[in-house]
Amino acid sequence: MKDQLILAIDQGTTNTKAILLNQRGEIVAHATHSPKIFYPIPGWVEQDPLDLWNTTLNAICDCIKNASGEIAAIAITNQRETTLAWDRKSGIPLGKAVVWQCRRSTSFCNQLIGAGLESFIRERTGLTIDPMFSGGKMRWLLDNIPDGNARAKSGEICLGTVDSWILWNLSGGRAFFCDYTNASRTQLFNLHTLDWDDSLLEIFGIPREALPQLTPSGQVVGITVNNGNIPAGIPVAALIGDSHAALFGHAEFQVGSIKATYGTGTSLMTPLNQVHISKKGISTTIAWSHSGITLYALEGNIYATGAAVNWVAQLLGKKDASEVEVLARETNSNDGVYLVPAFVGLGAPYWKSEARGLICGLTRGAGPAHIARAALESIAYQVRDVFDLIAQDVGHPLVQLLADGGGSRNNWLMQFQADILNKPLIRNLSSDVSAIGAAYLAGIAVGLWQSEADIQKLPRSQEQFLPQMPSSQREDLYQGWKDAIQRTLL
Repeated sequence: MKDQLILAIDQGTTNTKAILLNQRGEIVAHATHSPKIFYPIPGWVEQDPLDLWNTTLNAICDCIKNASGEIAAIAITNQRETTLAWDRKSGIPLGKAVVWQCRRSTSFCNQLIGAGLESFIRERTGLTIDPMFSGGKMRWLLDNIPDGNARAKSGEICLGTVDSWILWNLSGGRAFFCDYTNASRTQLFNLHTLDWDDSLLEIFGIPREALPQLTPSGQVVGITVNNGNIPAGIPVAALIGDSHAALFGHAEFQVGSIKATYGTGTSLMTPLNQVHISKKGISTTIAWSHSGITLYALEGNIYATGAAVNWVAQLLGKKDASEVEVLARETNSNDGVYLVPAFVGLGAPYWKSEARGLICGLTRGAGPAHIARAALESIAYQVRDVFDLIAQDVGHPLVQLLADGGGSRNNWLMQFQADILNKPLIRNLSSDVSAIGAAYLAGIAVGLWQSEADIQKLPRSQEQFLPQMPSSQREDLYQGWKDAIQRTLL
């Protein structure tokens, strides 16, 4: 009997991955392709929708040809908030995809804030008004497509996030869905009704006719058509945003767990049993939904973490981020040097889109090693900003931090993170936690596993970092960070 496999796609900002996961929870094949990113003017970030799809298709094809077994289902996890529009009849994109980091909808968001709508939108969506979220990007797209509003109203235009786009292409244009997690990042989705909200659609000027049908995260939503070496007839059984998928991939399903996914930006997320609208600059969202149960979550989104390290690598002429860690180790102190990577503003918990980055504390004795160290330290400080506020919000201790994502490969950073939090940090040693989490959901949906309890029994490789820093040193360092943040906010 052939192995039953789940094909999981993880379409991210900088990498598109595909994995094959067997019933024992083992990755038996893996492939990666990298989409291009464009920065046409300051504050704008965009990608080519066809490039996103082609890198997905190439990753899938490479993955399939390297393994044997029967694919029982496909799972999709994706960069969230990134938004695109395409022609419903032809499937041709109507412009570039507006990436989650993009600030082009800032003026529209300011109009909403000026109209006094922030409290209303937060109460319904759990989100502060910010250009990161998809609703403002959809508004911009329709404003910049000829006859966009009329065509959207007539159903000629599809507006979707990346999960919807990948599903559309896998199904040959037959399936147009968005799961609750991705929908909860649009500012058009009502957390209380689990549906598109008519009042919000009116505020943003988005016709319901242009939006995908909503679905739980773990549920069959489409069937593949033959494409390359992707066979026809495979059910697509999970759609879920990458941060949510990472939390599911840790298999820590209980309230009280919290994870950080270290990527281009960083997301901290902790599950909740019910809706709780935070007043502390933390977002409320859907953690996931499957088997008739919807779990909520608190989340803090940090815009630039890995992006800061990559920027410093380029600034200092290094080949990649790993050389930044080597350089940072050359000094045993930051000597008062701090980097605030507000390249596209500050996300949680500050939500200041107009903030811009700075390096402060420079003396004549400061050098490249201090800047490298400051970039890595900035990640840990930003995570603590969010971690502390989430702990206050949930009202009970968060005893450890689960870590995943590319930045979690950095040993120096993980130890410093444990030190600054004064909490144990548990690193998942897989580089594919989001894809694995999506695969788990699809596997449950098609009966490969019966429940979350079955998932928890699967093997996972982890490593622990324990705090070692004296409390006085920890708080002095963190106070220096808070001072740097205040300079940024002036």
